[in-house]
Amino acid sequence: MSVEHETIDEKRTPFTAGIDWASADHAVAVVDAAGVQQDRFLIPHTGAGLKQLVRRLRCAGVGEVAIERPDGPVVDALLEAELTVFVIAPNRLKNLRSRYGSAGNKDDNFDAYVLADTLRTDRARLHPLTRDSDATTTLRMTVRARQDLVAARVAMANQLRAHLQTTLPGAIGLFRDIDSTITLAFLTRFPSQDKADWLSRTRLGNWLRSTGYNHLAKLDQLWAHLDNAPAGTRGPEAEARAQITVAMVAGLGALRAQIKALEEQIAIQLAQHPDAAIFTSLPRSGTVRAARLLAEIGDARGRYPTPESLVCLAGAAPSTKQSGKVKVVTFRWAVDKQLRGAVVDFAGDSHHDNPWAADLYQRARARNHDHPHAVRILARAWLHVIWKCWQDGVPYDPAKHHALQRVLASTA
Repeated sequence: MSVEHETIDEKRTPFTAGIDWASADHAVAVVDAAGVQQDRFLIPHTGAGLKQLVRRLRCAGVGEVAIERPDGPVVDALLEAELTVFVIAPNRLKNLRSRYGSAGNKDDNFDAYVLADTLRTDRARLHPLTRDSDATTTLRMTVRARQDLVAARVAMANQLRAHLQTTLPGAIGLFRDIDSTITLAFLTRFPSQDKADWLSRTRLGNWLRSTGYNHLAKLDQLWAHLDNAPAGTRGPEAEARAQITVAMVAGLGALRAQIKALEEQIAIQLAQHPDAAIFTSLPRSGTVRAARLLAEIGDARGRYPTPESLVCLAGAAPSTKQSGKVKVVTFRWAVDKQLRGAVVDFAGDSHHDNPWAADLYQRARARNHDHPHAVRILARAWLHVIWKCWQDGVPYDPAKHHALQRVLASTA
């Protein structure tokens, strides 16, 4: 037995605990080595409540705790108290309930017991929670906040497009993006059909020049689009619709500004991170994409002891089910969706810049895989490369990527 395993075993106690996390209070169960529940209680989600939680767990002789989520004040309090935390995902907990009964009903106290007892029986299959550095945690929060704002921007842009179908159809498709700077400026100046009716080709050109628009060669095309579009709402109703247009434009403008501010923060945080060079060295990684990869993979190397462990959690490996002579390979659902999103986003663009990635992608498409499937195949291959660079702490070097060099040699 290694020294590391001896140290872990020395910390183990005959009592394990499970915590069913909730927003207002948390159900806690403590079981002994035989699986008999020794204690059960509720803890309020307050500072005093978390102190009481730690105190009662210590008094019960608990050294290890199972919980459904890997972050938050509860986990922070447990780790600060030097308790070993194991994360059991909610979808896994749902399946584990059938061990103890067929009803499958959701009950907080029962779930806490299931968590505690599963930790007792399945500990060898579970891995203790390892925390990322403060720099990574901060970067992850900023990256995910940007993602949320981008999703809100897309939703509001879709709402604005639907609104303009009736209010001012000519504004839809006039410029490339409905939420671009020039589109928002146009809708601010001409929020209704009545306002847009004032425009002529000359007036449209003059207005575009006043905004600094750089594609005046398209003036005839823009005017034709606006002039040939079906008319929007006119009359008394138009004024009310114009106010709605202005409100949506203001909301989109605010979202764009805040996304830009977060991207500036992401650039600063990424530049200061020790692992930045590893992820920015990847093809077409950019700043936000590299930051997202780093934030979701993290910097706790022990979390992924093998590249396969990273591949599976990222959902880049298929799920194989076999019964008798029947073997079915399906999409893997039980994954870290944030991690999968980051990896797929990177892999889906990498084949435009890297010959090895392009070769893998094209061969997958030649086998009649659709685009998403081909991207997951490429993501799986990239994760082996990323894992090696990440574990060794070195940037990606195309000259040392043997598979890439073979592709280059074959096309020379």
